[in-house]
Amino acid sequence: MRKFVIVLVVILFSLNAFSQADTTYWKTAGDFSIQFNQVSFSNWATGGDNSLAGVIGLKYDFSFAKEKSSWDNKLVLAYGLQSLAGDTRKTEDKIDFASKYGYKISKEAFFATMFTLKSQFANGYKYPDRDNYISTFNSPLYIGIGVGIDYKPNANLSFYLSPVTTLFVVITDDYLSDIGVFGNEPGEKIRTQFGASFKMQYKKEIAKNMNLDTKFEAFSNYLNNPQTSIVKNIIYSWDMILDMKVNALISAKLTTGLIYDPNIIIAGADGPKVQLKEMFGAGLSVKF
Repeated sequence: MRKFVIVLVVILFSLNAFSQADTTYWKTAGDFSIQFNQVSFSNWATGGDNSLAGVIGLKYDFSFAKEKSSWDNKLVLAYGLQSLAGDTRKTEDKIDFASKYGYKISKEAFFATMFTLKSQFANGYKYPDRDNYISTFNSPLYIGIGVGIDYKPNANLSFYLSPVTTLFVVITDDYLSDIGVFGNEPGEKIRTQFGASFKMQYKKEIAKNMNLDTKFEAFSNYLNNPQTSIVKNIIYSWDMILDMKVNALISAKLTTGLIYDPNIIIAGADGPKVQLKEMFGAGLSVKF
């Protein structure tokens, strides 16, 4: 939680400085939210456990467009905890940043380069085991660099295809590096993958006071059995945020996430599995 607060403060100061700059060619959109859920029982005949859950999130988009050049950036941070009958567990933990520069080569197409970074703030556990963490800050840290074509048929939709992408899986923690749970060899701190990537982004108000923000990503490693079926060999991820505005400060959000990575062995399983996550909550939301 402390790492989240520190990073959030630094980013907010940076955004404040950025907001003072010439915004002639810039478009920005931000959303800071606090969602919560609380249940309390007292002498409840049918039983139940008191619970309290909360998620803090920041989403910020900033883009630049001038003549034939465009630069799109998106940052998503989130951290959440749940306390159930005195047992506190992490429910959300995300650092997700993407930066894409494009040079227009036709009315709707750009020659583009993309940089991505994904990680988390705090230790992750296979509950109820709290003695052995299975992830931590910058372990794993995913860094991607690619070159390709970005197709934007309209302001809400984009398709990015890169036949040349390098993906680094960084494991800075010695313990996690030694056990090799993220496709790395035991003791290997950086695993390099080279292949092709695809990314689709869509963002639009689909109904009054209801906004959809979704992205789908796929990566195929040329160096790891490229002849095998696409279901088994390609890394997939799909994130979606459905933001339903109640009034100027109150909103409800549905967040979902899907990941399939053939390199990750799920704790307690005999191999890789489709990873699913879903959260729904209501709370304060400030857009800027």
